[in-house]
Amino acid sequence: MSLPRLISCAGLIAIFFLSNAEADIFRFRDKEGVWHFSNTRSDARYRLYIRSRGIGGKQYLKEYEDVIRKAAEQFGIEANLIKAVIKAESSFDPDAISESGAQGLMQLMPDTANDMKVDDPFDPEENIFGGTRYLSLLLQRFNQDKRLAIAAYNVGPTTVTKHNAVPPIPQTRRFVEKVMKFYREFNEKTN
Repeated sequence: MSLPRLISCAGLIAIFFLSNAEADIFRFRDKEGVWHFSNTRSDARYRLYIRSRGIGGKQYLKEYEDVIRKAAEQFGIEANLIKAVIKAESSFDPDAISESGAQGLMQLMPDTANDMKVDDPFDPEENIFGGTRYLSLLLQRFNQDKRLAIAAYNVGPTTVTKHNAVPPIPQTRRFVEKVMKFYREFNEKTN
């Protein structure tokens, strides 16, 4: 790396450390060897580089409580189930991007986001309404069986239908257990 580019990168990093803004910093190196830095994971190649002391899950939960309540009412789903899916999917990070390309709070895949009329998957309100709409359709498809709907949210409804149960896929089984655990915890806090 040339000295001017090294100084430029060092200066950029120093600005991030010295600024009062609290945001995670992501980076990736492209095939030409150039490092790219961002405060959002706008590309699946970005990996966390510096974790911020920014607002945590509890603060995000407060911030999105109203949107979650409205989506729950509109689609007839328990708010605590929506919260549990968000917690398991993104831990309330509106900028989350998975390695498979799922985006936002409820980790919508681009095709699902399009089907659910979500223009900006990183907009928390759009993402929550789109994810909740999708979850409501899965609950309808699987006769309100939460475990099957959650499995379908993770692996797709065709796979769940094929097995007529939570599929024997370790990642999907872990996801279902994680969501159900968070769901029970949210229910305990509201009772």
